[in-house]
Amino acid sequence: MKKAIVLVSLTAAIAASSQAGAAQITLACGTVGQELQMCKDGAARWAKKTGNTVKIFESPNLTNDRLGLYQQQLAAKSSAIDVYQLDIIWPGLLAQHFVDLKGKIPAAEVNEHFKGIIAADTVDGKLVAMPWFTDAGLLYYRTDLLKKYGYTAAPKTWTELATIAKKVQDGEKKANSTFSGFVFQGKNYEGLTCDALEWLVSFGGGTIVDDSGKITINNANAAKAMDTAASWVKNISPAGVTTYGEEEARGIFQSGNAMFMRNWPYAWALGQSDDSKVKGKIGVSPLPSGGNGNAATLGGWNLGVSMYSKNQAASIELVRYLTGAEEQKIRAVEAAYNPTRPALYKDAAILKANPFFGSLLDVFTSAVARPSGPTKLKYNQVSQAFAGAVSDVMAGKSKGAAAVKKLETDLARIKGRGW
Repeated sequence: MKKAIVLVSLTAAIAASSQAGAAQITLACGTVGQELQMCKDGAARWAKKTGNTVKIFESPNLTNDRLGLYQQQLAAKSSAIDVYQLDIIWPGLLAQHFVDLKGKIPAAEVNEHFKGIIAADTVDGKLVAMPWFTDAGLLYYRTDLLKKYGYTAAPKTWTELATIAKKVQDGEKKANSTFSGFVFQGKNYEGLTCDALEWLVSFGGGTIVDDSGKITINNANAAKAMDTAASWVKNISPAGVTTYGEEEARGIFQSGNAMFMRNWPYAWALGQSDDSKVKGKIGVSPLPSGGNGNAATLGGWNLGVSMYSKNQAASIELVRYLTGAEEQKIRAVEAAYNPTRPALYKDAAILKANPFFGSLLDVFTSAVARPSGPTKLKYNQVSQAFAGAVSDVMAGKSKGAAAVKKLETDLARIKGRGW
């Protein structure tokens, strides 16, 4: 009955928005993979239903670049963008610039999303954004090559991954000199923070800063995780991996030039497209363990309405529509974007398009959050310091033990008297 009431209220709100006179909303969309096209398509569906128009603002590819641009716009109190696409780690950083959606979107509708994501979108009791799609790091692998080289399952540990990657790489290089064992996000940016946090947690090295705000990075397991990743460079991973973001890694894997890839769920649908050289040859599994279980960094994007928007009511209805069940289902089926609504993980059409959504549900629901909560407004500095330290180890400029010791000092300086 609750769902029926929410659906009726959403339909009524859309109709009311249409009757109140057409508004033009500017929506900031991401551009990684199929993101931009899916964003445009969803906005067009809403515009057709309501009579409003939506102008698309194309955001930069890299998360760090996007955040910098958004901060400039918001600091200037610009009304140029009405609805922003917000990374899961940004609500605490940007909360003051966004409309509190609590009370403006029915509680029953809010409660249809994963509780953990709603919690991440809530700052000091204020609902800064609504969940649009969630993410967690996954291991992609070539099923055909796994079988060709005598293996029956995806690697369970990082040691096993390195062994398999080296064997397959050595064999494939005889016919393909550009073939690599493992590609991932090694560029010094937020993507490296995500990848490296997975290594840290899986080795038992903590989460950089714990939930209480204590700096925990200076430990032997964290150092070992960094040194292990450094051992992959120029061995099972190309030297250029230290310049790769999501799309560079996907391009190499999808063109048939890698055995393993760490990436987000969006890469699945693109890997199955007609122009993919590995279509029908891709397997997906949890990321390997370093001895402390599997770990996947929580990602995902949310939609928030700017405090400076001149069309707040219509913007809120656009957010409700795009984060609704119907729209999330379309995005999951067509482009492998993970819904933020638990009920959709039982949907037959979604599971047919993305078989791993069901089998790896626990990966998405137990993903590890970056320490943006405890470090609050200073998270960006923390992430940059962490990624920089990992980057130095991977480049051979430092060893893990020295890097985590220095990073502890750097983070203490950033923390000062408190987060």
